[in-house]
Amino acid sequence: MLQVCVRQQEEKAFIPSTPERHLLPAELSLLSPLFRKRRDQTPEPSPSWLTVCDAHMGSSASKAAHRATTDEPTEPEAKHLADLIQYINGTNMSVKHLADILSEKAGSSSWVVVFKALVTVHHLMVHGNERFIQHLASRNSLFTLHNFLDKSVMEGYAMSTFIRRYSRYLNEKSLAYRLIASDITKTKRGMDGMMRTMDTKQLLNTLPVIQTQFDALLNFNANPDELTNGIIHAAFTLLFKDSLRLFAAYNEGILNLLDKYFDMRKNECKESLDIYIKFLERTHKLVQFLKVAEQVGIDRNNIPYLTQAPHSLLEALKQHLASLEENNDSLLPYSLQHAFIPSIPNNPVMKASASRAWFAAHKPVGARQQCGKTIANNLDGSLASLVGNLNLGESPVNKYCLQWDIQ
Repeated sequence: MLQVCVRQQEEKAFIPSTPERHLLPAELSLLSPLFRKRRDQTPEPSPSWLTVCDAHMGSSASKAAHRATTDEPTEPEAKHLADLIQYINGTNMSVKHLADILSEKAGSSSWVVVFKALVTVHHLMVHGNERFIQHLASRNSLFTLHNFLDKSVMEGYAMSTFIRRYSRYLNEKSLAYRLIASDITKTKRGMDGMMRTMDTKQLLNTLPVIQTQFDALLNFNANPDELTNGIIHAAFTLLFKDSLRLFAAYNEGILNLLDKYFDMRKNECKESLDIYIKFLERTHKLVQFLKVAEQVGIDRNNIPYLTQAPHSLLEALKQHLASLEENNDSLLPYSLQHAFIPSIPNNPVMKASASRAWFAAHKPVGARQQCGKTIANNLDGSLASLVGNLNLGESPVNKYCLQWDIQ
């Protein structure tokens, strides 16, 4: 059997003819050393493979990539996507050649070809070997389609809008990998997961990256009557799945942040409060996004029930920050540090109505020993109720979680 090898050619950026997305100084400072290590340690193909590379590559991955991105206005065929997944999951298989083909396809003037190329890239990010998104993150630029417009057909005008939004999300997904050195939608969840075990500095660096990616996802902003063909519907389905995984990690990061909040200095509290307020805003936007998912036929059993956290929790955070400002950034006496923490039963599946009733019936307690649990345990019941029937990586909360795997 012939071995598949890699065409050796110069690294090219996705669509370099248009302005690229440069890293901001703050983003450069966040660039993960782990990402640099992974990138530097990516094995190069063996030189002994070079004699048969182009011919065999052309008969497998290249053909599948071209067939997945034809100009027929239908979503990429599952068999071609499966072939591409098999290719990039293979041992020592390079992803550069495949990325170059999809880059070229994304440079087409046809909205059909470009959209299908983006859907294919997203599918490979989600289901393929980590080396694919790692390679995309190592490129100087990705999709620069912010000016894309197909005027050749009527449908091209509407679809071009979603292509621009979709490409921005894929850019941010790749950039987030570069900054965090992992795909946050695939990280381990639960009490010993990535977001629950970060220290304060890591959280304050990571949560804004997640927020930016989440904003780009929600900015796709399609109404049910705009999902008019199989291509945009395939894109929306991938975004829907990403939204739940991303929100799960986001939510766990917020729980960790709140656990640490009452032990932070004033500047950290300010930053954390801003992050939490933005989290509440994004939760509301996600609710609207999920309503669209329900209206376009996604199984209601797969859609979590979300609700806002109790208003008294936000007020408690604001009061604590105000107390720090009045005391010139000095931590409050130990017995008063948690004076504003509502005591919430540690029930990870408590219904939203029960959560509100509990806050209404119980006043904040004084000393930590009266709480009986850490802040994170107290808040788990409140914030976990935001996600209703969605399993965030701990115990399955009901039959729907058992039937649906969002890994």
